[in-house]
Amino acid sequence: METTVSKEDYLKAIAEAETDGEPVIAATLVRWLKVTPAAVTMALRRLRRDGLALVRKRGRVELTAHGREIADRIRFRHHLIERMLAEIFKMEWSKIHEEAERLEHAVSADFEERLIAKLGANGVCPHGNDIRGDGPSERRLRGLLVLGELPAGSTAIIESVFERDRALLEYLDERGLHPGAGIRAVHHNPDGTIKFETGASSVLLGAAAAAKIWVKPIRGPAIS
Repeated sequence: METTVSKEDYLKAIAEAETDGEPVIAATLVRWLKVTPAAVTMALRRLRRDGLALVRKRGRVELTAHGREIADRIRFRHHLIERMLAEIFKMEWSKIHEEAERLEHAVSADFEERLIAKLGANGVCPHGNDIRGDGPSERRLRGLLVLGELPAGSTAIIESVFERDRALLEYLDERGLHPGAGIRAVHHNPDGTIKFETGASSVLLGAAAAAKIWVKPIRGPAIS
């Protein structure tokens, strides 16, 4: 069965939303893929027809075994391309995700093997996200917190950032907030914003932005 770019995009979005801890319904895909509800309805109809996805009660969308196999393959290639763009071509991390979205469908099995040989089959992308997928429950088991949960006065190291929001990535990049950077929560404000300190400056983040950043709390005041 031929797999089109559109099908691959939908399958990957379903898998990524699941990993992010979201219940996947049609509205989730409208938001993730920035398409119309009518387009999602038609796409889900094709995915069900081809045995790639199921729609359960209350509109819950699930991947079949074959659909998940395709989604995992595309996600793996996306990750390899992101690492290639960062490690070999030194592209800015705020641009890498969108570029990888365009290239992931064109990667052949032969080129994928060459990327694996060059970069390795394991690791994290430039945004700190694991190559095999890493959901909220797994991250919490490893002792990570969402940045907005960091108590005032506490220090942490940024582990990963939601990579689908380019405007957020550019904002963080300008302020030196990237995986591996140290950050300290200064004050949680009544309006939901949070003041943080980095090694160079102070940063004010809204709750929505802070919810897209995962950190590892550390002891001590040092920030680098």
